[in-house]
Amino acid sequence: MLQTLENMGPLHGYGIARRIEQISGDLLLMNQGTIYASLVRLQQRGYIAAEWGTSDNNRKAKFYSMTKSGQKQLALEAQQWGLLSMVVARFFQPAAGGAGKL
Repeated sequence: MLQTLENMGPLHGYGIARRIEQISGDLLLMNQGTIYASLVRLQQRGYIAAEWGTSDNNRKAKFYSMTKSGQKQLALEAQQWGLLSMVVARFFQPAAGGAGKL
């Protein structure tokens, strides 16, 4: 969600969910309960801010945007994800010096 807001700018919850689904090729399907619970948590932690506005279909909607704290958190999570991905990738590489060794 943080990455989506970083890339797209302020969005309402439905827009965030659709963007995540689009980027994932519909492999990640987001239900509204999950989206809004996560948005509340991110807002409580100070990573995002919310402001009421009007959506494209002229409905009142809450728009979420990144805060400075959210940008810092996103950078930290991206770094941690990079490290974790590198470690997991090691388990799928052939073992040096013979099969079965870690």
